[in-house]
Amino acid sequence: MSIAENLANLRRTMDQAAVRYGRAPGSVRLLAVSKTFGAEVVIDAADAGQASFGENYLQEALEKQQAVHALRPDLRLEWHFIGPIQSNKTRPIAEHFAWVHAIDREKIARRLSEQRPASLPPLNICLQVNVSGEASKSGVAPPEVLALAQAVATLPGLRLRGLMAIPEPANDFESQRQPFALLRTLQQQLTEAGIPTDTLSMGMSADMDAAIAEGATIVRIGTAIFGKRDYAK
Repeated sequence: MSIAENLANLRRTMDQAAVRYGRAPGSVRLLAVSKTFGAEVVIDAADAGQASFGENYLQEALEKQQAVHALRPDLRLEWHFIGPIQSNKTRPIAEHFAWVHAIDREKIARRLSEQRPASLPPLNICLQVNVSGEASKSGVAPPEVLALAQAVATLPGLRLRGLMAIPEPANDFESQRQPFALLRTLQQQLTEAGIPTDTLSMGMSADMDAAIAEGATIVRIGTAIFGKRDYAK
């Protein structure tokens, strides 16, 4: 199937899931994860109505942004950085992205704040939470979320939007729901502490349904839109 057909099917599935769990159709945003795919593929998706794209690798993302603009300067796309961030990479991220989903250190948030150009709107920020406690996974530990949120929420040039998680894979639906329920609870705790947020960035192709059941507002989907990735490129 074409990218346009994949997007249409995916949006229909998302809306059906939202309704199934008592939510409004259209209440979940689709972030198309375009890492490893070229500018032409992004343009195909944009022509099918997709405006938000997620990238994990900075150099690839910057080159892709330039290529898309060169081919189609009429497109107004929203770029999300969703990968781990090294300190020496914060300036181009602050300059070229609208969202950052993987903040787990105050140091990185402060650098993004200092380096966000004043001519741009505030950079939308999600804190990444290690909801499964995996030693190999990035993210702040759940008990430390409030303190990090309190620090980030005060930084100029940033807008704290919510929380993000990449849970350990699980095969059954109820096991998939548990870490997403934890992220939703942590968001509620932020609200109770006077830090309102509006975003839960959670759920990918294999666990999207469980994420929507637990209140996801952004799901991050790649292969279901673009096909299998070739990391050897």
